[in-house]
Amino acid sequence: MTFENLPITQAVAVPRLELLHGHSVPRLGLGTWPLLDDECETAVRYAVRAGYRLFDTAFQYRNEKAVGRGVRTAGVPREDLFIASKFNKESHSVDGVQRAYDESLGRMGLDYLDMFMCHWPVPAQGKYVEAWKGLVKLLEEGRVKAIGVSNFKPGHLAAIIEATGVVPDVNQIQLSPDLARLHPRDVHRELGILTEAWSPIGRASGLRENPVVLAIAERLGKTPSQVLLRWHVQQDLVPIPQAAKPVWLEENISVFDFELTPADMEALAVLDRGEAAARDSDSPENGH
Repeated sequence: MTFENLPITQAVAVPRLELLHGHSVPRLGLGTWPLLDDECETAVRYAVRAGYRLFDTAFQYRNEKAVGRGVRTAGVPREDLFIASKFNKESHSVDGVQRAYDESLGRMGLDYLDMFMCHWPVPAQGKYVEAWKGLVKLLEEGRVKAIGVSNFKPGHLAAIIEATGVVPDVNQIQLSPDLARLHPRDVHRELGILTEAWSPIGRASGLRENPVVLAIAERLGKTPSQVLLRWHVQQDLVPIPQAAKPVWLEENISVFDFELTPADMEALAVLDRGEAAARDSDSPENGH
């Protein structure tokens, strides 16, 4: 039996959240970094069978071709899927974004993306406002259904909104119970921006082994990853955990049949290490 023909216990129906410019996004998706080539393609196909409809990739991940092959051959209508990709700092201009979009479509073999995003602001380069103008042009021309940013701080958001009057649909940031990002999330909420979470179950932080998480998981009969992902879903945050193995793909999406109690949420809130623990998108060392 091949990987992608493994039986699935039950495909999960993932609800959606409305976005600012009229599109809607599934409440949980698949992050594809650092998956490559055949591993990425088969993981995407299996994920579709398991119920995933949101897939996140980027030029930087070097897997747009594999993600494209996976979704094109998954056997579901294109309109049922939400495909997002991101461009690098080399494309931070109005024309550069247009070229980057066309190149992403070509690599993925798709007619359109549901969302195109600026991967990092790279403020030292000073061109992220022009990059945002390029995304606004794509939206206004109807070439893409939603536009977003990734790793933008509130100050970066203020600059692009002041320059264009257009608010992003999504800001994708590093976010997990131990990096709760309360201030950015408050700003997003005020502006109507949906918050997506990369590394939602922690990046090498031991979060899944934390005694607080383990105790909640044991009481609920769930895994630590499911507890951490449910924390996001319950707050209308959209997590995009990376997984390749079928057991992990099914585990991560199975978070819509239970709830964390207010006491659980309070216990998890204590884990927050503060804003300074997150990757700093103003640092010259971060961003591409």
